[in-house]
Amino acid sequence: MYRDWIELAVHKEPPKKLLTQLELPVKTLTGPGPTNCSKRVLRALQNQVLGHLHPETCQLMDEVKEGLQYVFQTKNRLTLALSASGHGGMEASLGNLLEPGETVLIVRCGIWGDRAADMATRMGINVEFIDTHHSQAVTLDELETALRSHKPEAVFIIHAESSTGLKQPLEGVGDLVHRYDALLIVDAVASLGGEPFFMDAWGIDVAYTGSQKVIGAPPGLAPLSFSPRAEEKLSRRKTKPFSYYMDMNILGNYWKCFGNEDRVYHHTISATLLYGLREALAEISQEGLLASWTRHAAVAARLRKGLEARGLQCYVKNPNYQLSTVISVELPPGVDGNVLIHHAMEKYRVEISRGLGPTVGKILRIGLLGLNATFKNVDLILRALDEGLKDNSKSKL
Repeated sequence: MYRDWIELAVHKEPPKKLLTQLELPVKTLTGPGPTNCSKRVLRALQNQVLGHLHPETCQLMDEVKEGLQYVFQTKNRLTLALSASGHGGMEASLGNLLEPGETVLIVRCGIWGDRAADMATRMGINVEFIDTHHSQAVTLDELETALRSHKPEAVFIIHAESSTGLKQPLEGVGDLVHRYDALLIVDAVASLGGEPFFMDAWGIDVAYTGSQKVIGAPPGLAPLSFSPRAEEKLSRRKTKPFSYYMDMNILGNYWKCFGNEDRVYHHTISATLLYGLREALAEISQEGLLASWTRHAAVAARLRKGLEARGLQCYVKNPNYQLSTVISVELPPGVDGNVLIHHAMEKYRVEISRGLGPTVGKILRIGLLGLNATFKNVDLILRALDEGLKDNSKSKL
């Protein structure tokens, strides 16, 4: 029998590419994310794997939780990092807070509102929309009108709509939503750490982000936090959350969020990703949130000034709605964005991204997140755009 297996094995040779050493280029990731990791984070990833319930891993989880409470600016005990991408944070937020037959009011100003609606509909949740222009945030008056009309159990808002470069002001939103006995879910994937964010002070009930954005860790973890009000809603559910894997009741026990003495096994978390996230949060803590917010704002201002000097217009015109982390640039008439993107990557290995969803073919998106939010990178991007625009002109001659 063993000989038969050997004879069968020789019919399929090992892939030749897997017999060589992995080699990858170094690129400057100035799209909307992921962003480059610091040397400190990369060194952390080299550590040997630990077990998911080893004392060292549990200590790391506690440190990560404290770091996340800092960046979210919250005292919420139910704060942890889900083993998933930012989409997982979106799905976990909707699927834990809401039950089939309940209603979520989604403020839709780009692609992420559509994604949230798709997820909610699959869970049997009723979806209502407030639609805004892609470069305009929703006002409190508009929100109150919709709350009166639809009487939702929850409101879903994107703080940083990375498909359009729009920032949604959140001051007063939580108080208004609570006045109508609803809960507030905020997508902070492209903003947390780079834009002012005050989860408790702003009355946000659920917020989530992605590890690979401003935080500067590898992709694969979705930090999220539930307020006491959201936790209470979770405890009143008549049905179990739609997903075992994303059940915050069990995950909260695994992360020791409920005052439980022992951790309840849920899944095998990636120790390696925890190393990276812990170190990334340590770097943010050492810089300080105020310093990080100030740095991102200054770098974005330099980029906008450079764009204006070149006759390029920001897609979002109102300064109050402009993100510091993702800057959207209108494509001038007759300019092929693909030429600009290709030139930047081929000559400078710097990433500039296309539009996404409703902005495809209309804008370029430049991400200045975390480690990459520097004046040096702004100058690199502007140089790449200058040459790309020249190439674009030559191609039309």
